[in-house]
Amino acid sequence: MAAFVTRALAAEPDVIAPDGSEVRLLAAGERGSMAHFRLAAGAVSKAVVHRTVDELWYFTAGRGRMWRRAGGREETVPVAAGVSISIPVGAAFQFRADGEVALEAVAVTMPPWPGMGEAAPTSGAWPPTA
Repeated sequence: MAAFVTRALAAEPDVIAPDGSEVRLLAAGERGSMAHFRLAAGAVSKAVVHRTVDELWYFTAGRGRMWRRAGGREETVPVAAGVSISIPVGAAFQFRADGEVALEAVAVTMPPWPGMGEAAPTSGAWPPTA
């Protein structure tokens, strides 16, 4: 039987993601993990590509843009509180916080995040600042 997991959002980040955003770890299980991401107002993340995981993001604060590239397809979409997006395994992505408040999202990673070696740097849409 699986264990119950309860975890509150921490005041300080647990780690800085390979893309430069702040990460606060949330609940995790055998088949997925959840985290809160925060990118400071006006900041642009580093572009990365995940080697083995899919992610689903739900934005909770701020506004900005998400760039994604995979399999010959490339797009940039506006993101803000209430918007969700997918990042399939092997997709390059980069995001930016436009406006005067941080861009924040809760993301689910499937399978669970394996560690910092999961995200490989790649070229993106904008020069990173994070």
